[in-house]
Amino acid sequence: MTVHEVPRGTGAADRSAAGKEVRAESEAVGIMLVDDHAIVRQGLRSILEREQDFAVVAEASTADEAMIMVQRTAPDVVLLDLKLSSSSDTEGLELCEKLTSQHPGVAVLVLTTFLDEALILRAIRAGARGYVVKDVDTTSLLRAIRDVARGGSAFDARSAAAMVRGLNAAPEVETKRLTSREEEVLRLLAGGMSNKEIGAELFISETTAKFHVGNILRKLGASGRAEAVYEATKAGLL
Repeated sequence: MTVHEVPRGTGAADRSAAGKEVRAESEAVGIMLVDDHAIVRQGLRSILEREQDFAVVAEASTADEAMIMVQRTAPDVVLLDLKLSSSSDTEGLELCEKLTSQHPGVAVLVLTTFLDEALILRAIRAGARGYVVKDVDTTSLLRAIRDVARGGSAFDARSAAAMVRGLNAAPEVETKRLTSREEEVLRLLAGGMSNKEIGAELFISETTAKFHVGNILRKLGASGRAEAVYEATKAGLL
């Protein structure tokens, strides 16, 4: 495994696995590049290092490398591609979730070739603060990095439009995903019934009722019954 740690320029604070030190306001934003193509990382670094307020502190080509390097260098921003291997187009989503949960102070900005409504929403749910496509112009990319580094969010025009389309389409998608029986179970679940009570009401076994409840939670992306009711209400199912 090859990892790339790029030391900061003169005036930048030293970083260690224990975390970043308190930095002066004038210090450059530390950026880690995560992309499986070395030529892409080289191109990005050449662009970013022209900016006085940016410093590329590390590079990684795989998810495992990225987790090692984020711990070692504590970057402010991770510029993350979603496709990190030939076997998966969305390995970066799992990495994004790990990075944001284990290192909440790190801002993840997705930089990818994929422009898909569902994918953008999944990236946001995984903790990404922004989403831009790789053919975005340099000025927009630099602005996006600065925005997420300051704690904001950033989307290029096409990604923002795709996200809005995805949000608007969400209720219809969710409605189609539930079967008629699951809709019946959902209404009873929203009424506070237990699996046993739902089974008795619908003349099915408690095990079958539990199976339907489990499917509803999975389809609505909920971790519990209360969250399922909330998500169903938001999606117009109740």
